[in-house]
Amino acid sequence: MNGLRQVGAILWRDLVVELRTKESLGAMLLLALMTLVLFDFGFDLRVENVRQVAPGVLWVSFAFAGTLGLNRSLSRDQEQGVLEGLLLAPAERRVIYLGKMLANLAAMSLMEAVLVPLFVALFDISLFRPLLLPVVVLGTIGFVGIGTLLAAMTVNTRAREALLPVLLFPLVVPILIAAVKATGAVLDGGGWSAIALWVRLMVIYDLVSLALAYLTFAAVVEQ
Repeated sequence: MNGLRQVGAILWRDLVVELRTKESLGAMLLLALMTLVLFDFGFDLRVENVRQVAPGVLWVSFAFAGTLGLNRSLSRDQEQGVLEGLLLAPAERRVIYLGKMLANLAAMSLMEAVLVPLFVALFDISLFRPLLLPVVVLGTIGFVGIGTLLAAMTVNTRAREALLPVLLFPLVVPILIAAVKATGAVLDGGGWSAIALWVRLMVIYDLVSLALAYLTFAAVVEQ
């Protein structure tokens, strides 16, 4: 119970700071919107059937904006001395990981909730389908789970803005491929049988990545 309270305290603190400053969320939304607009203009000129590339555009936008949010969330704490204070606090390192991961998950989920209507307006493709919700949730969890660990690993490096994507994107390729495939199947009108395989792969990836990040976070932040 004490560990849960500590996780809740870290999560609450990060959410309050973000809602007050809107620094990370604003930057994430701006980058995601710019990505969507650029793709929209490009596809209007070269692509006849936008529906075929829509899943990839959606998840590329999520990934770019999510990487920026992950980077900013940890670097802000490092610059303000918050991360050092958390490491000196009488709390397990794994508790810190869970709190930061949940805060990043909440921020990215909020960004996605705002971005989806904008995607619908730009590409004229409805994303309001029940089967799409578990796909987005599982994809986001896998991305944030491993991303929080790598953000903590690179936070003290000088080139963290460039290093985090270099380390993160190769590791999240499996979850992004599964998410794009499942999203495409849903947009094509497929039922549960069409996405069951991809959903199972995403669940396995999420469990493995979260377990590895949870077990190795202490060693990463103590280096």
